[in-house]
Amino acid sequence: MSLDNLRNLYQQVILERYKSPRHRGKTDPVDRYQKGHNPSCGDTIELTLHLDEAAERIQDVKFDGEGCAISLASADLMAEALRGRTVAEALEMVQRFQSMMRGEAEFPQEFRKLNVMQGVAQFPVRIKCANLSWHTLKAALEAQEAQLAAFVSNE
Repeated sequence: MSLDNLRNLYQQVILERYKSPRHRGKTDPVDRYQKGHNPSCGDTIELTLHLDEAAERIQDVKFDGEGCAISLASADLMAEALRGRTVAEALEMVQRFQSMMRGEAEFPQEFRKLNVMQGVAQFPVRIKCANLSWHTLKAALEAQEAQLAAFVSNE
């Protein structure tokens, strides 16, 4: 795929997910809750997760918050990709996403929608926007229960 085609696809997906997110809201029940904040631009996200009874598999992910198109589109794509994954798989996906933002990796075919976010790497100042939901996810998964007041920052 040419660079121009990739850039157009990247822009289309970001705008579509920003205007019409598919995973906005709160899970019911809430097994994990984490707030994330990007102080450099003001993006905020509230992430909720519903886990299975053993707390090993993600049943549902939802987000809410305010921010730029990149941060909210990234959260929506992340939420879609995580449904049905184990906690261990989700943590591996956090690492892969962060590697992708550094230009070191990409996702396999089954997660190809996430690869659209590679376009963000062309704009280093926006990488924190794309990573916000992933940092927030990691903090939520590493917590033992829903943390009602804790904020994670990606600074």
